[in-house]
Amino acid sequence: MEKRFSVSKILLNGFFILFSLCFLLPFLLVVSVSFSSEASIEAVGYTLLPSEFSLEGYLYVFQNPQQIIDAYIVTAFTAFFGTLCALVVMSMVAYSLSRRDFAYRGGLTLFIFITMIFSGGLVPSYIINTQYLGLGNNILIYILPGLASAWHIVILRTFFQDLPMELVESAKLDGAREITILSRIIIPLSKPVLATVGLLILLGRWNDWNTSLIYITNQKLYTLQYLLQRILREVEFIQAMAKEMPTGISAAQIAGDLPTESMRFALAIVAAGPMLVVFPFFQKYFVSGLTVGAVKG
Repeated sequence: MEKRFSVSKILLNGFFILFSLCFLLPFLLVVSVSFSSEASIEAVGYTLLPSEFSLEGYLYVFQNPQQIIDAYIVTAFTAFFGTLCALVVMSMVAYSLSRRDFAYRGGLTLFIFITMIFSGGLVPSYIINTQYLGLGNNILIYILPGLASAWHIVILRTFFQDLPMELVESAKLDGAREITILSRIIIPLSKPVLATVGLLILLGRWNDWNTSLIYITNQKLYTLQYLLQRILREVEFIQAMAKEMPTGISAAQIAGDLPTESMRFALAIVAAGPMLVVFPFFQKYFVSGLTVGAVKG
């Protein structure tokens, strides 16, 4: 069959190509500047291709490689393991709330909904996490407080409610327990919503720096985002001090040798790089309709 081309399809495809370039070109610009020398950036500005290739930005970021490696390990562990634990906990809660025969469904739903509106605040959270739970300077501070999100539970519950209840009833007639129904039937049919929620949780945990700022003083437990922020603040502090010093002081020369601009963009690549690799594995699940045809007869 011959493909039919129309003006509307050409215009629509052209629009989405241009729209995609609006997202792709800034990313390519960030990559290019991160591999450019500081002198070329000052001379010609930002370009899509490095006018003078240089690794000085990355060399400055990785001048203490062990510290970066430790931060990567902490961030990867807390992000992936924390996301897995959160999905397990929230799936069980959402499954209970999706069952109309659950006796406490209404009260528990109201309780969870209230937490979406009201929050105890930072100070009570800090007191509970440090003085009562002992999570200060503990890697579990990145995992336990974020195991449940009211909004994500509502999303999962809504998806579970749309699944055919005939599958659950059939499994119960065959003697399946609730945990078996959840793990063998509900979870396999819920890959799209679990992948979507999981990606949102993963991105939030990967980009978390505020937790390290509040609860962590041990440098070996710093997350990647917080460590990179500290590196950037140190460079900005050196530059600020150099500008305030009298002319001719060597500190000014030291500050001038710092690859400030290329380092900023190198930090962005170092921080976002792993997520760019992970995203395609989640993208294939961003579909719907897996339950079509799941009920026979």
